[in-house]
Amino acid sequence: MLSKKMQIGLKDQLNRESESSQLYLSMASWVEKRGFEGVCEFLYDHSNEERTHMLKLMRYINKRGGDSILNKIDLSHEEIKYKCLKQLFRKLFEHEKKISHEINNLVELSLGDKDFFTYNFLQWYIEEQVEEETLIKMILDKIELIGEDKGGLYLFDKDIKDIHNNKKNKKF
Repeated sequence: MLSKKMQIGLKDQLNRESESSQLYLSMASWVEKRGFEGVCEFLYDHSNEERTHMLKLMRYINKRGGDSILNKIDLSHEEIKYKCLKQLFRKLFEHEKKISHEINNLVELSLGDKDFFTYNFLQWYIEEQVEEETLIKMILDKIELIGEDKGGLYLFDKDIKDIHNNKKNKKF
């Protein structure tokens, strides 16, 4: 059984994962309209991945006797217009760092509650966040190197598509 504080924390994270999915989705739409096919597919797939993170939390909360309630998401406060890919990925990197911070808070709470089941469950999220931050930082570093060079951005988009396809193929 989850403590009240743990249940609230997990529900908040469930909603953050849902918001993350929507953020990736809005970013995918923005880049798709600008012809970045590789980045577009990468972001659409990451939107689905974030939704999977949300569902994983929902199922865990339910299994542990809690009530998993999804809040209505309002991204109207989010600016969905970006000047460039660099700005978009900077925002994404900051968002992923915020999610990592919140996961750390949940781990700390689980240890304080001596809820080792939840502590164990959260280890997957820790590993996932390390991968997410590393990946987004790598992409951001590449964009920083390229700058606004259109040829470089074209090749970057192709590379992201190849990286994305290779990652997808490895999962199966």
